[in-house]
Parts: sequence; structure tokens; C-alpha cells
Amino acid sequence: MSLKEFASWHQKLLVGVSLKVVAPTGQYDPTKLVTPGANRWAFKPEIGLSRRWGHWVLDGYGGVWFFTTNEEFFSHNQFTPGTNTLSQGPMGSLEMHLSYDVKPRLWFSIDGNYWYGGNRSVNGIPSPDSIQANSRIGGTASLPLSKHQSLKVSYSRGAVIRVGGDFQNVSVGWQYFWIGRPN
Repeated sequence: MSLKEFASWHQKLLVGVSLKVVAPTGQYDPTKLVTPGANRWAFKPEIGLSRRWGHWVLDGYGGVWFFTTNEEFFSHNQFTPGTNTLSQGPMGSLEMHLSYDVKPRLWFSIDGNYWYGGNRSVNGIPSPDSIQANSRIGGTASLPLSKHQSLKVSYSRGAVIRVGGDFQNVSVGWQYFWIGRPN
């Protein structure tokens, strides 16, 4: 649609789907327990819904990560002279955002997500303590600086932490809107 049509368009219900694919890249070293590379594929199909009611917008996303088996996990070293396999079960994810649009480029949102699953098995032996159940909550604000520029500030913290670190995150980003003539 043209820019004029887009400017007068009013959102109702939007539905979208995506597929994220992560290839086995990096410098994988099977002799090390922690290595910067990956020796497996990962796939995440996801569906998203977005609905507007006046100034309010509710977005929700649901997806599942699927992982292939790492056939050389922590292998050929002093601890494991043979070959180990690492497999990981599917991991579900949910994400939601409720935002309020004050005016163009000035909006505020509350955000939350939840991840569950991903239990691991080494050589076919499940590790029951490896199931992840993590969640984060936070908020975001977008503040217009000029006709073409905005500042976006976000904060999040752990709400449920079963695996991994409990941390707080603050991010600041500068956005530039390219449509139209620059200032």
C-alpha cells in the first residue's frame, strides 16, 4: 500500500507466522564442555496475534524450539575418550505485550514472557533437573525526539528463574524513521 494508504489504515486483528532456523555454526570443539560454536540445528515455528482497541494494542506470540542431536558432545577428551550424544526436548515459549499509544512514536508497554521445557539427555539418559521454566517481565517506552527520531528505553528482570542467571536488563536505543525527507 502507498504511504498515504498506510497512514489512514486502522489495525484490527493481525495474524503472522514465522520460522527461525539456527544453523550449526561457530568454532565447535567437541573436547570442551563449553564451546562458542554449536554442533546442531535448531528450529522455532511461531505464531503471533496482534489486536488494537483504540489506543491499546495487545500482542501475543507462541512458539516451540526444536533441536537436533549433537552427535559429538564433550567427546574425545580425558574425561570421555569415546563419543557422547546430547539431545534436547522441545522448549515452548510465550510472549505478550500490552501497549498504549499516546500519539505517533510516543507509546508505553508492559511486557512478559515464559519459556518451558528443553530437558536434556546425554547418551539417552535424561537429566530431570535440566527442564527450563524461566520468565521475564518488564516495560518499554518510546519517546519522540523529532519528526524522524525516537528514543526507546526498556527494562526487564527475572520473574521465574529455574535455569540460568537472575539479572536485570536496561537498554536504550535510538530510532530513525526513514519515510519522508530528513530534518
